[in-house]
Amino acid sequence: MPFARLASATTPTSRLGLGLAAVGRPGYINLGRDRDLPPERTVDALRTRTHELLDAAYAQGVRYVDAARSYGRSEEFLADWLARRPDAADVVVGSKWGYTYTADWSADAERHEVKDHSLAAYERQSAESEALLGDRLDLYQIHSVTPDSPALTDRELHARLAEAAGRGHTVGFSTSGPDQAAAIRAALAVRVDDEPLFRTVQSTYNALETSAAPALAEAHEAGLTVIVKEGMANGRLAGPEAPEELRAVAGETGQGCDAVALALALRQPWAGVVLSGAATALQLASNLHAAVVDLTDDQLTRLAGLAEDPRAYWERRGRLPWH
Repeated sequence: MPFARLASATTPTSRLGLGLAAVGRPGYINLGRDRDLPPERTVDALRTRTHELLDAAYAQGVRYVDAARSYGRSEEFLADWLARRPDAADVVVGSKWGYTYTADWSADAERHEVKDHSLAAYERQSAESEALLGDRLDLYQIHSVTPDSPALTDRELHARLAEAAGRGHTVGFSTSGPDQAAAIRAALAVRVDDEPLFRTVQSTYNALETSAAPALAEAHEAGLTVIVKEGMANGRLAGPEAPEELRAVAGETGQGCDAVALALALRQPWAGVVLSGAATALQLASNLHAAVVDLTDDQLTRLAGLAEDPRAYWERRGRLPWH
């Protein structure tokens, strides 16, 4: 698996990756975007910001980058950066298919993305991803699988994904929603020629949403690499929006709420890679301090009290505005 390259990295931040959801398009649901992004969110402005983040991440030891077809022009921005950074041959690149970006570079679009897990969507989007990223694409994931996703039962799709794996791609899936655990367990049962199809799983896990943890532990035990996304709950665990108990623990550690939130994910024994969704180099530097945060048993117990009912968590996430 390409992710074995991460395990052999020697830098403290090798288990932290950079996700490009927040900078590949002008509109997203993260809190604080008015503070984080340039007033004019042109294609060139966000291309420049993405390249600045990638430069900073690489310099600080980050070796996994996460994009998606629905993250606006994230794959394009990443491909441009890889072309001008031949020294970054050790970067592992992941992307996702299953959502189509429909906002036409507007932060105020009525719909920003459309979900489609059909074979036709895979064929179209995989061709688009490969046209941009070529042989630099290591991991290709189904985007936001839920228990009712046709991607879990479409045997023709499974055969095509297995063909991609035979050509050298790692095949994975991501999950979203209050039933992540059920989606993970259903995906673990998918086999082609009596072999497991999926080699990675990327799921939401943070101090507020912990419900997928048992299923992620099962995935890890089954040999999958686990990637944690939304470790800061789309900004709810950072800065002034952070819960009081998290702010208290952060004060005790001498680090920011963001670093503590990501450290909580990093310390899970099943977590292989934890994503930073930073939109500025300063945020990224603060996020990467998670690698040195050492949480005590008392602090972990206090943070465990922040967990919300998953349906309430996802209902609130669904109300976050695109801005």
